[in-house]
Amino acid sequence: MSDGLRVVFAGTPEFAAPSLQALLDSRHDVVAVYSQPDRPAGRGRKIQFSPVKQLAVDAGVPVEQPLSFKDEGALSVLSAYQADVMVVVAYGLILPQVVLDMPVYGCLNVHGSLLPRWRGAAPIQRSIEAGDAETGVTIMQMALGLDTGDMLCKVYCPIASDDGGQSIHDRLAAQGAIALLETLEQLVTGTMAPEVQDDAATCYANKLTKAEAEIDWSQSAVIIDRKIRAFDAWPTAFSLYDGKPVRFFASSLPEHEGAVAAVTLPHGSVVAENRDGLDIVAGDGALVRIHRLQMPGGKRLDVADFVNARTLMNVRFEKKATKATKEAGH
Repeated sequence: MSDGLRVVFAGTPEFAAPSLQALLDSRHDVVAVYSQPDRPAGRGRKIQFSPVKQLAVDAGVPVEQPLSFKDEGALSVLSAYQADVMVVVAYGLILPQVVLDMPVYGCLNVHGSLLPRWRGAAPIQRSIEAGDAETGVTIMQMALGLDTGDMLCKVYCPIASDDGGQSIHDRLAAQGAIALLETLEQLVTGTMAPEVQDDAATCYANKLTKAEAEIDWSQSAVIIDRKIRAFDAWPTAFSLYDGKPVRFFASSLPEHEGAVAAVTLPHGSVVAENRDGLDIVAGDGALVRIHRLQMPGGKRLDVADFVNARTLMNVRFEKKATKATKEAGH
C-alpha cells in the first residue's frame, strides 16, 4: 500500500490477536507475522498454532517462527521484509539491538499496563492482585531494557470490583489495538511526542507460577479476593478439599451481618452457601464469597448451579498438604 507502512508483526497469544486484526483491516501492509514455534496444547497434547499464527494463516500472510534471532539466517529473513516498523505484542522472544534497529521506525510494543508501573511478564494479573484502581495500555518505542522504552501513547482502563484477569485482558487487548493504529498515524504524520519513563516509579510484574495460586486462608479477605480475580484465567486460585484442588474463578467481598459472626470460626471455613455464592472465612474474620468454582474432576460451575446438587457447608479448606475436612462429625 503506497499510503501505508510496511509492517512486520510479532506476537503469539490471544492478547496480540486484536492488534494484528486491526493492522490487517487498516491501510497498512502486514508483510510478515512472527510467532512462537508451534507447541503441543490441550489434553491431547496436539500441536496447535498460536492465535496470532492462525490469524495470519487465515489472512494469507507469511509466518516466521524462529527459535531466536541469534543466527544470521533469522536476521537475513527479517531484513528481507524491508519493514518500515515492527509491531511487537506479547511475542515471547527477546529482540537484540540489531532487530530493534532494523525497521525504518524501529520496533513498537503494545504493553498491558500504565508504564513504568508493572514492567514485565504479567502486568494485568499483578495490577488486580495489588488492588490498583486502574490499569491501561502503553504503546512504547522498544529499547533493550525490559519495557524501558519511551512511551508514545497511553490508554486508561478502570478496574472494577468484579473485574478479573480475563475481563481486563480482553478490554486491554481491544484498547491496545485502537491505540496502536492511532500511534502509527502519528508516526506517519510526524506528530508523536515520546515521553521518557520515570524509573523511580517502576515496579515489576513477575511471571506467574502455579505455586502462588494456592490460597492462604490466613490472609485477609481483600487479599484473597484479589488473588482469585487476578488469577481467574491462569494459573487459577485453588484450595484443597479431601486432598484435591478445588479451583475458584470469581469472587467478591459480601457486606452483611454474617461477617461479624464468622470472626470466631477458623479461617478457610465455609459458613454459608446459596445461589448468591459460597462464603468462606478469611484470616481477618471477614468473608470471601465464591461465585464460580470447579470441583476435582468436574466442570466449571456457577455456585448457583453447584448448590442444586452438592454442598460444601461446614467444610474447612486448608493450605498445602493438609486435607480439607468437614468440621461436623470429625
